[in-house]
Amino acid sequence: MSLGAGPRGLALTVEDSLRGALLLGVLEAEGIRPAALGADWEAERDAVVTRLATQYAGRASADLPGVAETRTLFHRLDIDPTKTRPSSEALLRRVLQGKGLPVVNPVVDVCNLCSLEHQIPLGLYDRDLVRGELQVRAGRPGEGYAGIRKGRVNLGGRLLLSDDDGPFGAPTSDSLRTSVSAHTVNVLVVLFCPVERTAGDLSAALEQIAERLARHCRAEVVAVRTLQ
Repeated sequence: MSLGAGPRGLALTVEDSLRGALLLGVLEAEGIRPAALGADWEAERDAVVTRLATQYAGRASADLPGVAETRTLFHRLDIDPTKTRPSSEALLRRVLQGKGLPVVNPVVDVCNLCSLEHQIPLGLYDRDLVRGELQVRAGRPGEGYAGIRKGRVNLGGRLLLSDDDGPFGAPTSDSLRTSVSAHTVNVLVVLFCPVERTAGDLSAALEQIAERLARHCRAEVVAVRTLQ
């Protein structure tokens, strides 16, 4: 199964073993011009964080909208989501613990807020560091990579994203090799959405990421695609 690349989009294929297990969203944006996020961003971020912290106070994360569906996806792939947490749930747990969202850089911060708000795990990558064709597949025995701000991430049997040089992304923790930095100009965003969510949920998340990247990072979104 494949996503058509379009005139500017990267080609991506999905391993047959994952057919029907998840929905994918793919967004590519170019021309990011690094700049500090201003007071309007801080107000927008803080409003979302405060709303979620108030709305879900005292509730177990497993009972919250979006969390259970993503955990179901992980269980379907024989991954224990309480030991290897989806990135979106990890962000929500931070918020409910009163820690807020981490401040990394504008592009990462924007995507983290969207992942938190929609409870869909996503990977964010420097598109210029991705090599060749992309594939969403299950990890092979012994596969892994150096993670961002951590040691080796083991990927055997786990859902991952790879290119010609091997694995570089997952809905839990991304690789250092393709990580976004202050020098990143073009980005690739991949959303790993459980089939229990609707195509409308995925489209809404993609639209919000596109809008926020354009507004806060002055990026031009050049490709947005979904796969069901």
